This record gives sequence, structure tokens and C-alpha cells, in this order.
Amino acid sequence: MSDKLNQAIPLFAGVIVLLAFIILMVVFRSILIPLKAVLGFVLSLLATLGFTTLIIQDGVFANLIGIDTTGPILAFLPVITIGLLFGLAMDYEVFLMSRIHEAYTSTQDNDRSIRTGIKESGPVVVAAALIMFSVFIGFVFQNDVMIKSMGIALAFGVLFDAFVVRMTIIPALTKLFGRASWYMPKWLKRILPHVDIEGHALTKSLKDKK
Repeated sequence: MSDKLNQAIPLFAGVIVLLAFIILMVVFRSILIPLKAVLGFVLSLLATLGFTTLIIQDGVFANLIGIDTTGPILAFLPVITIGLLFGLAMDYEVFLMSRIHEAYTSTQDNDRSIRTGIKESGPVVVAAALIMFSVFIGFVFQNDVMIKSMGIALAFGVLFDAFVVRMTIIPALTKLFGRASWYMPKWLKRILPHVDIEGHALTKSLKDKK
């Protein structure tokens, strides 16, 4: 069973990353925005699995959370971590980038849009991450090592993704790439459906009618 799970993990991760890339590309009309989003998720996943291995398998700080005997990471833990962390990471990404995208569509000012997005959507991302962290960290105080390992992985993953990736790296890269962050080839724009999640097109249409 463990071998089958290990073989399925790369395919599972690859499929959800590809689907996320396509969906975000349609929503934000950009190549770099979804690319940064999925690469940020991969970074969060690697950091989370590394941190969990350091504690559960290598025993670093294990005694602080009541783990007396170290051992290998359970086979199903990466699958659960990938699924839950991916959902939360993309949730935070859409919260933040949808506001930045809305501001950029209105102003065409990349730096100002980033500041607006962080100011208005940043607190939502932080609050959501802290709520999920408080839930997952409770698992660490259970007696079962399996539950503890899940709590460690998910609690660390949520904090790392929200504060390091979504609130720091993603805005920094968006500023670094400037207007190129919003670039999409014209031929690809024509192929992809237009999804107006911020309602900007509707607002503009209503203003034009007035």
C-alpha cells in the first residue's frame, strides 16, 4: 500500500498543480501570476515535508511535543498534506491576487495595486491562516503520533505559505516583474474564456450605460 501511495503522489500533485495553473491563468489573464502561485505552493510543500521529517523522523525537538520514539513519515501524510495545503494556498492566493488584479485593472499601476491588495486583503489572509493554524496546532497535543504528525505538517504549512509565500514572496515577485506579471499572449487571450471575478467589466458596462 505504501509503495502504491508513493507512486501516486507525483501524479496527484502534478494534476492538481496543472489544473490550478489553468484556472488561475483564466481568472487573472496572466502567465506569470499562476506560475508564481503554483511554484509558491511547491515551495511550501517542500518546506512542510522537510520540517515534518526533521521532527518526526530525525527527532529534532521531538521531545518538546511528546514524541519519545522517532520513525519514518507515514505514507498517507504527504497525500493529506498536498490536498489540504494546496486548497488553503490557492485560497490565500485568490484572496490576495484578486484584489491586486482588480486594482491593477482600474489603475494600470502595478506598485500601487500591490500596496492596495496587501492593505485590503492582507488582513483577511492573515486572519484565515491564524484560524487554520489554531485548529491544526491542537492536533499536536494529542497522544497519537499519527495525529501529531498531521498537526505539525499542516500547522507549519499554513503559516509558511501564508506569511512567507503569499504575503512576502508573491508580492515581491509581482513588483519585481512589474507589468510583465500581467502579460498574456494575444492568441491565448482569444482562446481562453473571460472570467470577471471582480465584476470590473460589469461595473464598467453599467457606468457606460449611465
